[in-house]
Amino acid sequence: LQMSNLQEGRPRESLVKYEQPIESPAGDLKGVIGKPSKGILPAGVKRKQQLPPLESKPKTEDILNAILPAREWIENGIHYIQYVSHQKASRDDVDELAKLLDQKMNERQARESGICPVREELFSQCFDELIRQVTIDCEERGLLLLRVRDEIKMTIAAYQTLYQSSVIFGIRKQLQAEHGKADLEKKIEELETKKLKLENKVIELKAKIDAIEKRNQERRSIDEQKRKEEIEFLRYQQEHLAKFLKSLQSFLLYTNSEGIS
Repeated sequence: LQMSNLQEGRPRESLVKYEQPIESPAGDLKGVIGKPSKGILPAGVKRKQQLPPLESKPKTEDILNAILPAREWIENGIHYIQYVSHQKASRDDVDELAKLLDQKMNERQARESGICPVREELFSQCFDELIRQVTIDCEERGLLLLRVRDEIKMTIAAYQTLYQSSVIFGIRKQLQAEHGKADLEKKIEELETKKLKLENKVIELKAKIDAIEKRNQERRSIDEQKRKEEIEFLRYQQEHLAKFLKSLQSFLLYTNSEGIS
């Protein structure tokens, strides 16, 4: 590990109250690069102290340093370490924390609703400061709040993972839909072309049907006219033959009567 892994410049001001930063000795800094010395972690690695065994009650300072690790950075080539404050908080400090939270929200233009990383960061710092204040008064309550904080972070991380998975799933489905969209559009175009051809064929067939019906109508009219003429001719022949037969019968009756006389 090297010094370049440490943050360059003083960290952003936090809602968590810290002690004044102290300069790391040059000898200790060498120990950071080689073998970590007591109380100083390698560059870029957050401090996470192990609490003493349950048989011996840990000190409040040890618990605070385990809950809220010290901040480390390099400024002007000097390695600084800043531990969390061990000073008790008064009622005025709590009011000042609330005002400072609102001030930071306005300064950093945090959103009042919806997803906002800035608002999440500020409220996380405020919660850490409350844990610090409670731990100083009662270590057990501080450790319990630590569990609550970690559980909340785990829940938020789970929701973030779920959100990212859903976004990836949605993008994948969208890409699949876009991939099949070209084939569907091509198929739609082919079906529309086929539909147009079938419509033209329907129009053509309807025109043929109309022509055939017109021709059949004309043929039926001609046939009906011929039948009417034949019927009239047959009626005329019937009447003529009936008159002829009637005159013939009259002639025969007359001839028979003359022969008898």
